[in-house]
Amino acid sequence: MNWSMIWQLFVQTLNASTPLLLAATGEIIGESAGIANIGLEGIMLISAFMAVYADSAFANPLLGVLAGLATGLLLGVVHGYISAYMKGNQIVTGTGVNLFAAGFVAYSIIAFFHVAGYYTIDLSLTVPKIYGVSPISISSLIIAVLAYYLLFKTQIGLSIRACGENPEAADSVGVRVELVQTLTSSIAGLLTGLAGAFLSIDWNASITKQMSAGRGFIALATVNFANWNPLLGIAGSFLFGFFWVLGEWIKNIGWLKQLIPVDLFNTIPYLATLVVVAGLIGRSRPPKYVGVPYKRE
Repeated sequence: MNWSMIWQLFVQTLNASTPLLLAATGEIIGESAGIANIGLEGIMLISAFMAVYADSAFANPLLGVLAGLATGLLLGVVHGYISAYMKGNQIVTGTGVNLFAAGFVAYSIIAFFHVAGYYTIDLSLTVPKIYGVSPISISSLIIAVLAYYLLFKTQIGLSIRACGENPEAADSVGVRVELVQTLTSSIAGLLTGLAGAFLSIDWNASITKQMSAGRGFIALATVNFANWNPLLGIAGSFLFGFFWVLGEWIKNIGWLKQLIPVDLFNTIPYLATLVVVAGLIGRSRPPKYVGVPYKRE
C-alpha cells in the first residue's frame, strides 16, 4: 500500500464519517439537555432532498447547503417544541419524522425531477473540494471540538447539561428548561441538515429515496459509543465510517464477489454497529432525564 492509497482510504473514511459526526454532535448537544431525537434519519433524508432541489433550481451549491441547513433547523425546532413545550412523546415524534421523510422524498423525486427513486446532479453543482477534501468534512471536526468546549468548559454548557441531568434543579436556579431544550434540539436538527446536504450535493452528487441509508441510526449509536462526549464522537464516527469504506473495498475484490453475494458486504457497517453497541451495554451513561418531558410542579 503506497501513500496515494493511504490518502485515498483516509479521504473515503472522512467522507463516510462526516454525516455521522455532524448528526452525532448535534444529538449529543440535544440529549445533553434531555431531548432525544430518533428522527435523525428522516431529517437527514429530507434535508438531502431539499439541498438537491435548491442546488438544481438556482445552480448554486451554497444555496443547496443553506436549504439543507434550513430544513434541518425547521424540523429540529418542531421536534424541540413538541417535546419541550407540549410534553410530547419524543420517540413517537422522531418516528413520525422518519416515516414522513420516506414518503415525502420518494414522492418528491418523481414530482420535481420526473424520475423514480434516483436523481443525479451535475458535478459542477457539487460543493468544491480542497485537495479532494470537502470543507464540510473539515467543518465537522471543528464543530465537534467547539461542541465539547461549549458543553464542558462554559456556563452555557453547564446549564445545558443540568437540563438533562436534573431539570428541576436547573429550573430552580433560573434556567429556562423548555427554551434550552428547544434551542438544543434546533442545533441538533441544524447539524443533521448539514449532514444531509453533504450526502447529496457533496459526497454523492445525487439524491435517492434511501439516501440516508441508516446513517441517522448509526449516528445514534455513535452518541452511545462516545458516552455523550463530542470528542469521542470523532473517534466513533471514524470507526463506523471506516467500516462503511471497508465494506465498499471488500466487495470490489474479484474472487470474493464470486463466492459471497455483494449485498452481504453492504451489511458490514450495520453489523459493526450492532457489535459495538452490544459491547457498550451497561457501560455508557446517558443524561438521567433524556427523553423525559420536564413538567414543572
